[in-house]
Amino acid sequence: MDFIGHDVNFSVTNSVWQATFYDPKYKPSLSQQKLVEAGFLGRKSNRGFYTYCADSSVQNLGSTPIEKLKPIFDRIITVLINEAYDALYWQLADAEDIELAMTKGVNYPKGLLAWGKEIGLENIKSRMDALYNAYKEERYRCSQYLSRYSG
Repeated sequence: MDFIGHDVNFSVTNSVWQATFYDPKYKPSLSQQKLVEAGFLGRKSNRGFYTYCADSSVQNLGSTPIEKLKPIFDRIITVLINEAYDALYWQLADAEDIELAMTKGVNYPKGLLAWGKEIGLENIKSRMDALYNAYKEERYRCSQYLSRYSG
């Protein structure tokens, strides 16, 4: 989000939320709204979640051990994969276009549908269910595709 810009991301999130008739799953984040209001827009303002130096390096990543970052990565990739399968389920795009958007548009190392198959659709569904049970937030509602076709 720091790379894209919190202002851009927050605006897109709001428009998706409105376009989905305020589905709670897509409700914008209050913390991101606060970042935008404070002017912490990410790299373009040299401050977002991180502080950036003039040479574009990140100043305050510190030396966080990888084992502490893995659960964060796993949660993010799980939610993204869930959304990709939701887009497929609702026929918002075909599989080829979803994968192309993620590999060429966002520069991910692989498409989210392929990543989901690699991790295992049952595992993604299980992770989504665990997140939903832990947080009781609609943003962690499992895709109907995963509910129907995993296992």
